[in-house]
Amino acid sequence: MQTIFRGKHLIDFQNWTKEEIDTVLDVSFDLKRKFAMGVPTPYLRDKTVFLMFFEQSTRTRNSMEAGITQLGGHGNYLDTSNMQIAHGEAPKDTAVILSRFGHAIACRNCFWEIGNKYITEMAKWSSAPVINMQCDLYHPLQAIADLMTMQEKLVSLRRAKVSIIWAYATSHKKPISVPVSQVLLFPRYGMDVTLAYPKGYELPDWVIEKARGNAERNGGSLTITHDMEEAYRDADVVIPKNWGSWVSNQSTEVVDDLLESYKGWKCTEKMMELAGKDVVYMHALPADRGNEVEDSVIDGPHSVVYDEAENRLHTAKAVMTLTMGGK
Repeated sequence: MQTIFRGKHLIDFQNWTKEEIDTVLDVSFDLKRKFAMGVPTPYLRDKTVFLMFFEQSTRTRNSMEAGITQLGGHGNYLDTSNMQIAHGEAPKDTAVILSRFGHAIACRNCFWEIGNKYITEMAKWSSAPVINMQCDLYHPLQAIADLMTMQEKLVSLRRAKVSIIWAYATSHKKPISVPVSQVLLFPRYGMDVTLAYPKGYELPDWVIEKARGNAERNGGSLTITHDMEEAYRDADVVIPKNWGSWVSNQSTEVVDDLLESYKGWKCTEKMMELAGKDVVYMHALPADRGNEVEDSVIDGPHSVVYDEAENRLHTAKAVMTLTMGGK
């Protein structure tokens, strides 16, 4: 078990060792047990984390705010439209000052080709850990909660068939950060990952290259297909979720001809019948019900979306406990 985390940034788990990730999971399970039993966990008493949001949030904001409170600290919510950032303050200046005021900075900035650069620049100058609450490229807090959920639900992660599947949605043009973090992390645990999407919704080439390397080093595999049924067939876990065509089309338009041509990419009971008999349905939420998935699936016996969402709390607490406290 790794024990030295204090001050460590979390931009994506690609930059953390597997031993470090195992420690996060171990701490997450311990915190979850104590939460269930009502055992106090005041590991971060009098600590402050600044929560910077460039857009809306439900699970991320509340898991971080509730989590730091349960750890004995305080989460200071910052709407960036009401900060001097709105007047052009540089990320360096924001990071230096906030890190002198408190003990961590967490930021969500999903603007394409801006978010990750912004958070990385803050991490360069911050004297406190910077936690990525989602950017245009990564969503590590979602990926680690997903991994924890699969550890709970599956007999074994090794050689489990986990399918990350693009799905039709019209709510907004979603970032690619969830599937990117998933496809990078899951093969490190020996899973057979299938990435399925219609042409036009590719992930960056460098992501696929890194994911394949992670699979080769850890006994997993990565398969890319444009056949939705292939992804569902005999799967142990299916994660059908929309992401935008950012790699090939930087327009912020939500609905276009490409999207409308793939309305059939939807998680239905018929698709679920192709999967393993004990298949687990997962989704980062919010789901675009009726488009991405049928209600009968997301509300059905194979769905673990609420357990998955709860694990956002426990894993967020683990990341904060380790990076803001400890050695």
